[in-house]
Amino acid sequence: MEKHYSHKALFSLYLLLLLEFSSLSLLSSAYTPREEHFINCGSDSNVTVSGRNFVADGNSDSLTLSAIGSSRVKSTDTSTPNSPLYQTARIFSNPSSYEFQIVQTGTFVVRLHFYAFSSPNKLSDARFNVTASGYSLLSNFSVQNSGNYNSPVIKEFLLSINAAKYPIYFSPYQKSSFAFVNAIEIFDAPGQFIPNLAPHVTPAGNNGNYSGLLFNILKIVHRINVGGLTITPENSSTLWGNWVPDDDYLVNKDAAINSNPHSATPNYKSELTTQLNGVMAATEDSAPVNVYTTAKQLKGDDSNMLSFSNITWRFKVRETTTHLVRVHFCDIVSPTLNFSIFSFYIYSKFGLLVDPYNTFPQLAVPFYYNFVVDTDDSGFLNVIIAPRNDSKNQAAFLNGVEIMELIKDVGSVPTTTKPTTKHWLIIVGSVVGGVTLILILIMVVLFGLKCRKAKPSETSDWPAVPVYVDVGSSYSKISQQSSRGSPLPNLNLGLKVSFADLLYATNNFDTKLKIGEGGFGKVYKGTLRNHMRVAVKRSEPGHGQGLPEFQTEIMVLSKIRHRHLVSLIGYCDERSEMILVYEFMEKGTLRDHLYNLNEDSRRSSSSRSELDWNQRLEICIGAAKGLHYLHTSSDGGIIHRDVKSTNILLDEHYVAKVADFGLSRSGPPDQTYISTDVKGSFGYLDPEYYRCLQLTQKSDVYSFGVVLLEVLCARPAISRFLPRDQVNLADWGMSFQKEGQLEKIVDPFLEGKINPNSLRKFGEIVEKCLMDCGVDRPGMIDVLWDLEYALQLNQTTVLREPYEDSTVDASWKLPLHVVNRLPSNSITMDEDEWTPGMIDGSDTNFSNAGEVFSQLKVDDAR
Repeated sequence: MEKHYSHKALFSLYLLLLLEFSSLSLLSSAYTPREEHFINCGSDSNVTVSGRNFVADGNSDSLTLSAIGSSRVKSTDTSTPNSPLYQTARIFSNPSSYEFQIVQTGTFVVRLHFYAFSSPNKLSDARFNVTASGYSLLSNFSVQNSGNYNSPVIKEFLLSINAAKYPIYFSPYQKSSFAFVNAIEIFDAPGQFIPNLAPHVTPAGNNGNYSGLLFNILKIVHRINVGGLTITPENSSTLWGNWVPDDDYLVNKDAAINSNPHSATPNYKSELTTQLNGVMAATEDSAPVNVYTTAKQLKGDDSNMLSFSNITWRFKVRETTTHLVRVHFCDIVSPTLNFSIFSFYIYSKFGLLVDPYNTFPQLAVPFYYNFVVDTDDSGFLNVIIAPRNDSKNQAAFLNGVEIMELIKDVGSVPTTTKPTTKHWLIIVGSVVGGVTLILILIMVVLFGLKCRKAKPSETSDWPAVPVYVDVGSSYSKISQQSSRGSPLPNLNLGLKVSFADLLYATNNFDTKLKIGEGGFGKVYKGTLRNHMRVAVKRSEPGHGQGLPEFQTEIMVLSKIRHRHLVSLIGYCDERSEMILVYEFMEKGTLRDHLYNLNEDSRRSSSSRSELDWNQRLEICIGAAKGLHYLHTSSDGGIIHRDVKSTNILLDEHYVAKVADFGLSRSGPPDQTYISTDVKGSFGYLDPEYYRCLQLTQKSDVYSFGVVLLEVLCARPAISRFLPRDQVNLADWGMSFQKEGQLEKIVDPFLEGKINPNSLRKFGEIVEKCLMDCGVDRPGMIDVLWDLEYALQLNQTTVLREPYEDSTVDASWKLPLHVVNRLPSNSITMDEDEWTPGMIDGSDTNFSNAGEVFSQLKVDDAR
């Protein structure tokens, strides 16, 4: 036996040497970025590390350093042979930034290096924030709280850059503190390195698909080389990343063994594209080759029978947060095809069959899966592989794991100032000129206040939407307006897209690419240079909306991100243009899937929908989630003010997203109302808002109630070609609801296809939303709960008689946690999560707003 094991040891050593040799030979095929910025901070000389040339931060032509009070510091410890990157640092005593000139657009890797070497400044005491793209990359960061501060700390992020200038801000956490950085890397990742769509997993199981990954910032939390050794930038063939062994993350180390590979060379199938269930064929750029040439598998006994039922890895993550999880597989361990077919689990409720040979009928083909995972409150994420009971060979393996956190913490951008010359005459002249300018401005303001008459319909006693201010913006329509007294100077959010890029994307705004037209202007389908499909909304003279709506749209969408809100890709304000660029929504507007407008027909519209009732409810639920997040996203929330079926868009999977925030307003912190002039769209406008000029979140609820009726009846909110009692959809629909005859106005396509209990509950929701008084209407969380309940009622197989109460009917069929209601004022929601709440409003009788209301002319109606 001893001789036998010595042979195995020699063979394993031989394989290890072979793998190391093969990995070195493949380094030459590593991805070469189109654009790269490697900065050696605080140094006056360039250094080369792992094949990358780090340029001194004072020598780079593509870098602007905006900092007052910054200084360079060098290590005083000559005994430790550290990398040249960790012998110097740049220190900031005031908010400062590095601004990079970006030529390409797309997904970039941003890597920040921190090492608290010995120096008089005591870098280990530094506490600071790092902000980019309007988001907080690091908050109250200290190397002391990041593990062993005797070793370098590297923070890595993946993010989308679509602007010519990209600033990264460093701000001391307190006045007594300071910030520092040793090195910065920014380079573009390979194409399609991050998907935009992936299966969405929660602790409770599968939750459909998650869309919009490309518009998020991803923070690298774990890179695990399962079954292998540490991979450093020196021996990494992919993006110079660090990968660590998996042993410390195993729940039961006795259950797993490192594989003795039958094959040491991955068979890349880079010509293949995305397959079913999110599986991706890996390329040389997906992960280092060492990841795919090592693995862990279930441990067997001497009888070649497996001794354990699964292998579980447990990773520490941020609780109740969303993560992108990527798992890598490459069957280097099976002796023949169809040998290792097994199950993969995240937590215990989501499972996936891993069948490499069904997609790639060859051994040693590397592939990976992407999942968007919502973590629970435990602070850990479990990844499990297990053999299938019906599989002939009870085998399972795993090669690598990556976990990336979706950054959702909004970060305020500090105001930075570029260093000026030290010549005392220039300094004195600047001070005198500044004082003079301030005196002139004070006189102008005082004169303006004296002459100005207050406008009662538009007060300013509520907080404006926060805006992230940047420096150095070029001349534009916004800056032109700012010089005339706009409260939003230099609106540069790092989202600027050049006009030339938009001409390229839309083929010079080709009319063949026009996909819509609204109150702001025409909308075109476009494709950016990085192959991202977008919707380009271009303002035109003569339309009802202008610069204020343009600014509001940018401010709102730069502040919020949610799965059910349309994402802003960028904006352009060159040459007096006002252009907004959004993610492209494949299926268009909700109205497009409900009815065709037809001025010659008796009803002025005709049903065109092929959406079943479940699909329509899911769309309404998605829109309600977006509106609820909007209402709770900040102090007082944000009121949309123009909720309608054309402002609810659908992606390729019919996931609903609320759009068009040009009329949005920040809500008051005390949740009362805003005194403002009336803006909105005919048929959707809250009658209380119109009468009293008082805007609240319940105004959005009323408009959403009209949308719910549109979804049910497949007809417009206002149709002047119908008989007088049918012109206003809200009035007409409620007349049938009060008589208990809502089924008579259901879209003909849905006749006989809706569970009566679900329809009854839906009618109750609409009636509550359309209450004449806002205080009697539910909040969006309550509407959301009831819509989810209506969906579950429609999915029950038992149909009750019409006179039976739907809540009682279905309770025995539904899970207990769905039936029980909780007080709505005890519920908080983060991003795309929600908890069922209780409607505590009374069943107040609905008061008809009157036929005259439907005919009123409203300013800025769209």
